[in-house]
Amino acid sequence: MSDDASQSRFPARNSGSQASQLPGRIEHDPHTMSLGDHLEDLRKRIFFALIGIIPIFVVAFASGRFLLDLLIRPARRKLLDGGQGTTLLATGPFETFGTVVHLAVVVTLLLGSPWILYHLWKFVSPGLYKHERRVVHLLIPFSGLLTVLSILFLYFVILPVILAFFIGYASQVSGQDVVPTAPLAEGIVLPTIPVLEADPVSPALGSTWINESMMQQRVVIGIDPSDQSPIIRAIQLTTDIGIIQQYRISEYIKTVLNMGLAFGIAFQTPVVVVMLGWVGILDPYAMGRFRKHAIAICAILGAFLTPADPLSMILLAGPLYALYELGLFIVKVLPLSKVIGDVREDQDRDAITPPDER
Repeated sequence: MSDDASQSRFPARNSGSQASQLPGRIEHDPHTMSLGDHLEDLRKRIFFALIGIIPIFVVAFASGRFLLDLLIRPARRKLLDGGQGTTLLATGPFETFGTVVHLAVVVTLLLGSPWILYHLWKFVSPGLYKHERRVVHLLIPFSGLLTVLSILFLYFVILPVILAFFIGYASQVSGQDVVPTAPLAEGIVLPTIPVLEADPVSPALGSTWINESMMQQRVVIGIDPSDQSPIIRAIQLTTDIGIIQQYRISEYIKTVLNMGLAFGIAFQTPVVVVMLGWVGILDPYAMGRFRKHAIAICAILGAFLTPADPLSMILLAGPLYALYELGLFIVKVLPLSKVIGDVREDQDRDAITPPDER
C-alpha cells in the first residue's frame, strides 16, 4: 500500500480538489493524518484529560467530609422532623473513608467534564465542517446547563420530598404498646430537666438540659483546657415507634449519586428533542398530536426514577414534560437552517482551510 493510500482524514474531508489547485500548495496535503497520527493524537488527549482532573480530585477529596455533610443534611433534617435519630451508620472501619473516595471520584468527573469534553472536542473537531461545529457549540453548553439544573432540582426539591415520604411512612407504623399510668407514691418527686430552644452559654460541668430544636438531652462532661469550652455529649430522643430508621452512610450516598445520574440523563430531554428535530427525524409541528403519548412516557419515567410515591412522581414528570415542550419550542423558533447558515459555503471554506486556522 502506498503512502498516499495509507494517509487519510475523516471521511468528510477527503475531497481536496480545490486545495490541490491553490497556488503554492505542495503536493503532500498537510491536512491529512495517518492512522498512527490519529492514535498519537488520541493518546495525547487522553493523557492531558487525565492529568488535568487530578488536581480536581485532590481538592474534592480534601473537601470530602464537607461534601459528605452537605449530602446527608437533607436526611438528618427529615429524620429529625420524623422523630428519629439523626445519626447515620457506618458498619465497617473503612466505610466512611470509602464513601468519601467514591464521592470525590463522582465530583471530579462532574467538575472535570468540561476539561474532558474540551480534549474530546480537540480530537474530533478537525473532522467536522464549520456548520457542524456550530451545532455542537450550541448543544454542549445547553447540555451542561441542564445537568446543573438537574442536580439542583434533585437536592432542593426531589430528595426532601422522597425522604419525608418514606420516613413519615415508617413513623406511622407505631408498634407501640399501651403504657399504663398510675399515681405517684407518697413522697416521690420526679426530677425535671429544663427544655431549651438552644444550648446555654458556658454551661457548668455536670449540667444537663434538653435541646428541643435538636431533640437531644445534652450533658457537660468536661471542660476543654485549651479554650475552656464545654465538652458535651448527647442522647438522641426519638418518638415511641416500632421502627427506627438508621441509614448506612455508604448506601445512602450511593442512592443519592445514582439518582443524580438518572436525573442528569432525564434532564437531557430537550437536547435529544432538538437533535432529532434538526436531523429531520422529529417534526415539532406534527408532534403536537402525540402530546398524550409524551405525558404517558414522562409519567413512566417519573415512576421509574423515583420511589413511586405520587408526589415525587408528579414533581419529576411535570418538569420532564416541560423540558420536552421546551425542546419542541427551540426546534420551531430555531430551525437548523438558522443555526448552520450556508452549508455549501462552509464546506467549500473548510475544504481549503488548514485545521489550525478553523
